[in-house]
Amino acid sequence: MLRKSAERNRATNRRQALACAHGTYNLVSGLWPIVHLRSFERVFGPKADEWLVHTVAGLLAVIGCSQIRGTASVEGQDIARRLGIGTSATLLAIDLIYVPKGRLSKMYLLDAVVEAAWITAWLRTPRGSRS
Repeated sequence: MLRKSAERNRATNRRQALACAHGTYNLVSGLWPIVHLRSFERVFGPKADEWLVHTVAGLLAVIGCSQIRGTASVEGQDIARRLGIGTSATLLAIDLIYVPKGRLSKMYLLDAVVEAAWITAWLRTPRGSRS
């Protein structure tokens, strides 16, 4: 019984840490182009539609905040997991579709690696509930 409890605690701690880390990454990634678009464009290339960059950035920041807040409960951790996998899968797909077409800078391939790593981390972390 104590062993199962210790395993559950380790799994909970891992989910909390992952939700916090991924949420922080998404929050910072979202805030960067909002706070300093010029440095963002220096790294990822010029953007034709500033409003679109700010829209995606705002959504990433909100997702990151939701993931961070989700650390407090098992249900919140499950929501953070779904948000994390869904967001990373979407960004990964965009990277892999539009870099080869020349619409996005090759720097987005680095983002693709990071997004794939987040998906892998979530898939290797046990769920908190059976939902």
